[in-house]
Amino acid sequence: MLPDDVISTGALILRPAAVSDAEAVVRMCDDPVTARFLPLLARPYRLQDAREYLEMAATRWEDGGAEYVITEAGRVVGSIGVRPPDRWGVTELGYLVAPWARNRNVAATAARALTDWLFDQGVRRVELQAEVENVASLRVAYKAGFREEGRRREAKRLRDGRFADLVTFARLRGEAVLPPEPYLPFFEGGFEGGELSDGVVRLTPLAVADAADYHRMMADPDVAAFAVAPPTTLEDDERRCRYTGYWWVSGQRVELAIRDARSGEFAGHVQLMQVLPLLAQAMVGYSLLPEHRGRGFMTRSVRLLVDWAFDRTPLHRIVAGTDIANVASHAVLERVGFAREGMQRELFANPDGTRADHVEWALLRSQWKH
Repeated sequence: MLPDDVISTGALILRPAAVSDAEAVVRMCDDPVTARFLPLLARPYRLQDAREYLEMAATRWEDGGAEYVITEAGRVVGSIGVRPPDRWGVTELGYLVAPWARNRNVAATAARALTDWLFDQGVRRVELQAEVENVASLRVAYKAGFREEGRRREAKRLRDGRFADLVTFARLRGEAVLPPEPYLPFFEGGFEGGELSDGVVRLTPLAVADAADYHRMMADPDVAAFAVAPPTTLEDDERRCRYTGYWWVSGQRVELAIRDARSGEFAGHVQLMQVLPLLAQAMVGYSLLPEHRGRGFMTRSVRLLVDWAFDRTPLHRIVAGTDIANVASHAVLERVGFAREGMQRELFANPDGTRADHVEWALLRSQWKH
């Protein structure tokens, strides 16, 4: 590859890193968010570390790879590069963005431009990996036209010693680039404004800090009696909470904690799952801790989520399924406006070996009252 190649994307310029960029690299890399997801990055990051990076950047060009700094109006706002392509024309892309330039599509714009340039140089496949909790990096991949290909479980060790899952992406030369608009709109913190609230309950993305309360809720006999999935460990539920952002930005599901708006306490869980874009349909599910029942929290939470879904997504149908004996759940759906659509006989397996009937519910956009 040619180190004198400069890539222009309008406001952004990608150019080979220079010795004079050392101080800017220090300011960019001496950041706790960057350090969290780049465990090999020196912490604190000093001038000597920047000089070593710049030496590596020059070597990468010599070896057949590419390493750029991303600049805007002459100021360094990030870096992006690829390792030398292998014999099959496959390479892997990595990037970071300075703290002062985040949430402005800098990385997504640069990643898309560099990938297009690589295809012009004869590269056939560009790969990208993002840690499952690194929602910003996941969003970059989708916006830059990469397609998700799978997950690598516990493939990376983070700075705190924990092993993290990686989501793998790739773009192929000549394939159509998918639209960048997500099916389930995601903003910094999940919702625009960070939460949904009616003043009594708040809905926020389910977080790792909620795992213990979530686990206690799912172990409650009244919840467990109607649970479809087998019992989980606290470790299982912590892992589930780490996937909240990934599931949302990938359009698979929305996982939310229900909180008492006054105290902020975790009260329960509500989700939008089984998202089927071809049918414009998704399913709602929910559970509540015993100490927060009887206060209307669940009806309010389901209504908030339904309102958001019909207002901000293309969904046309929101469905639900309940055990025929789950009278409390039936009442929630009826109050929100769901209608019974039918029953599947002996669908759910009970612990005693018998099977329970499953009631089907639906709320249509045309029936939505807001």
